[in-house]
Amino acid sequence: MSDRHFDLLATRFAEKIYGGAKGAIRLAVLQADLKESLPQRRLRVLDIGAGLGHMSLWLAEQGHDVTLAEPAAPMLEGARQRFADAGQTGTFIQASWQELLGQLTEPYDLVLCHAVLEWLAEPHAILPVLHQLTASGGWLSLAFYNRDALIYRNLLKGHFRKMRKNDMAGEKQSLTPQQPLDPRELAQAMQALWQVESHSGVRVFHDYMPVEFQARAELDALVEMELAHRRHPAFAGLGRYLHWVCRPL
Repeated sequence: MSDRHFDLLATRFAEKIYGGAKGAIRLAVLQADLKESLPQRRLRVLDIGAGLGHMSLWLAEQGHDVTLAEPAAPMLEGARQRFADAGQTGTFIQASWQELLGQLTEPYDLVLCHAVLEWLAEPHAILPVLHQLTASGGWLSLAFYNRDALIYRNLLKGHFRKMRKNDMAGEKQSLTPQQPLDPRELAQAMQALWQVESHSGVRVFHDYMPVEFQARAELDALVEMELAHRRHPAFAGLGRYLHWVCRPL
C-alpha cells in the first residue's frame, strides 16, 4: 500500500462536499476549536495536505501567514485560485509530507494536518515530522477519519459480513479513506511527542440521520447542534472525523 494523492475526479468530489452540509459542519467545528485555542496574534501557519485551501484561506483572512503544502497538483491549483478570488496571499508548495523537512527550514506556530493520516500507507510515520515542523510553543491541529464511527455506521447498516472480516479500508481508488484511524492507537502513538489539549467530534450526528431528515434540516440549525454536541461525552467519539488540538512536549 502507498500513500494516496488526489486526481481531478477526487478534487471535484471535494468541491462538492464543501458545497454542502458535511463541509460546512467540518469547517465550523475546526474553526470553533481553533478560535478557542489560538492566541490573538499573527501566526506562521503550515497546512500539510492543504487540499483546496478552505482552512488556510480562513486563517489567511484572520491575518496569519499561511503556507500550503499539497502533493496533488489539481488540489493545489484549486487552492491557489481560491486565494486569488478572495484577494488573499499565501505560499504554495507542491510536496508530499516526506519532502517537507528538506524544504522548510523553520518550525511553524501552527501546523494543520486535516484528513491526511487516513490516506497514508503508514499513518503513524508522519507524527515525528509533524513534531519537527511545530515550534516548541506552537500548536498542531490534527483531524482524522474515525474508525469507531465507521464501525458504528456499518453496524447500523447491518454490514455484519464486513464486520466479521474486520476490514474497514476503502476500496482501491474509491474516495473512502484507506486507513481509518483507531483513536486509542493514535493517542498511544502520540503520547511521547504531544499533549492533546482538546478533543472534538466532527459530524457527531449528521451522517447518522436518515436522508429525508438531512434534506429537511436547515443548515444553520445543523451547524448549531453539531457545535453544541461536538464535545459531548457520549457523542463526541461518534464523530465521522475527530479533531485534536495538540501542544508539543
